[in-house]
Formats: sequence, C-alpha cells, structure tokens
Amino acid sequence: QVQLVESGGGLVQAGGSLRLSCAASGRTFSRYAMGWFRQAPGTDREFVAAISWNGGNTYYVDSVKGRFTISRDNAKNTVYLQMNSLKPEDTAVYYCAADLRVGVPSTVVYDYDYWGQGTQVTVSS
Repeated sequence: QVQLVESGGGLVQAGGSLRLSCAASGRTFSRYAMGWFRQAPGTDREFVAAISWNGGNTYYVDSVKGRFTISRDNAKNTVYLQMNSLKPEDTAVYYCAADLRVGVPSTVVYDYDYWGQGTQVTVSS
C-alpha cells in the first residue's frame, strides 16, 4: 500500500507560480516512479509530468514543457511540481500518483496504482 497526500494548491494570478508537494508513505518511495495528473471540470484526467524512481528521467505533456518542473527528494519521500508562468487553462485539480511497474514511467492514467486526494489549482486571468 502507498498513501499519497498532495499540498500546495491555491489561487494565483496568470503568470504566477505555485509549487505542489506530494508526501508518500507505505512502500519504499525510492523504488517507484511518480506522476502528476490534472482534471478540469467536465474533462478527463490528463497526464502532466512523470519522474523515474531515481529522478534521472522526467517527462512532460507538451503544454507544460518549459513552465513546469517535476522533481523528487527520496530522503523526504516527496515529489514536487514547480509550476511557473501559470495560465488560466492550467486550472484543475492536480493529483499525484505512484507507478509501481518496472521501467519507464507511464503517461497513462490506468497504469498508476495509487492516487492522492487531489489539490485545487485556480489561475485567474
């Protein structure tokens, strides 16, 4: 079992920044990949970013490349999503998730085994 708790969401003006955190407990954090997803009202949950177990590989959806950075601190059992130059279209509930499969982190929702409860990010224009 893996428990995930997100924090750091809030209301920010366009062009601003937020840093999301996701604290993990349960199984050994450093052994699995992590991802961030988001879901806006009326839409499907979409992939945002993922990071390999050791932080050596990162992946992003095209719409956030150059603006968002995913990182992890295995000593703190925490993964982060630094979000800069935020846009109103980034408004969504953001979820972190754990991918316990071996290999390259997935960008597919259904490949992730455990999910946090989500944190709301609202970007005003």
